[in-house]
Formats: sequence, structure tokens, C-alpha cells
Amino acid sequence: MYARSDQDTARTASAYAELTGAYTIDPVHSTIGFAVRHAMISNVRGRFTRFEGLLKVDGAHPAGSEAYVSVQMDSLDTGIQERDAHLKGPDFFDSGTFPLMAFQSTGIVPVGDGAFRLDGRLRIKDIELPLALDIVFGGAGEDAYGQHRIGFEGTATLRRSDWGLTWNTALETGGVLISDKVTLTLDISAVRVEVAPAT
Repeated sequence: MYARSDQDTARTASAYAELTGAYTIDPVHSTIGFAVRHAMISNVRGRFTRFEGLLKVDGAHPAGSEAYVSVQMDSLDTGIQERDAHLKGPDFFDSGTFPLMAFQSTGIVPVGDGAFRLDGRLRIKDIELPLALDIVFGGAGEDAYGQHRIGFEGTATLRRSDWGLTWNTALETGGVLISDKVTLTLDISAVRVEVAPAT
């Protein structure tokens, strides 16, 4: 499904070679969010406000790139304080016991037109499982302060029950209050780290 010709691989290497380097995620200009179906009617959306991440980009050989992201679970925000407290509590993330959610890549596959499949492992609480994200490269360039930035968007769909997040309640009209399916969304801006030359 993801087979690529030598010509495609060469084109990818040429397009991204200048992006090679290490980058730190800028949380001020980035968003890590989620959406889940609520009461079988509409989506509840939320985000995490404190996180950090490191990207090691190999532009000439994208498959050699790496990504690591760590999220502070007590920074969860859905806009309703009571709901946030429930989600941070023992029924869900238990952020007091498990303060971090972490993702570490295991591989990246170019799929064409600036899109990639980023494979990795996601740890929530004490459970770590594979997760694949669909990534779209957004662009690169210098910002107003002369910092070199890259950007991308990503999405992934998972079943929260796989990570032990099984709390729910039945509705009188049928169905359940919270869907098992959760959509993760990423909108990332990362700044290149300037490495001092060896002396």
C-alpha cells in the first residue's frame, strides 16, 4: 500500500534535505487536542496546555527521523472545570498517579504529497501500545526572530478502552454517555535547535 519507487524516494530526499536537524516543539504555537462523541449526539473537544517534544528530522532519509512528545495530564482543558476534574481523576487518567502521557516514534513512512505515516508507541497511565498518526507537512521557514521553524498537522483515531480508560454510563434512551473512539489532533510548530560546533 505504501510502496514507493526509487524516483519518488529521490524526490522526497531532495525536497526535505534542508530541513535536517533537531527541533523542539513550541507549545505557544502548537496544539495537542482530542475529540470524543458525547451522549451519542455531539463531540466534546479538549486540549492539553502543557507539553514538550523533540523532533530529529533526517530530511534526506525521512525514514530515519524521530519524534518524542510528553504531555502533562493535569493540563487537560475541555472548558468545563467539573468535567476536567473528572477526567483527571481515578475514573480516567488519574493524573495524580500518572502525570505524563508520552509518545515515541518507531518509524516514519512517506506516503506522497507531503504526507507521512508516523508509527510509534503511546503510553497512557501504565499501558503502552502502538499508535499510527497521519501526518501532513505544513511548511518551513524563518520566523520574525530569525528562528527556523517547521510545521505539521496530524490525526489519529484510537479506542480509549485499549489503554484501560473504560469508565462509562448507560443512557436511558440507549447507548452510552462517552464513545470508545477518540480522535487525536496535532497542530505543531517546532523550532530548530542550533548545535554549537565542537571545539
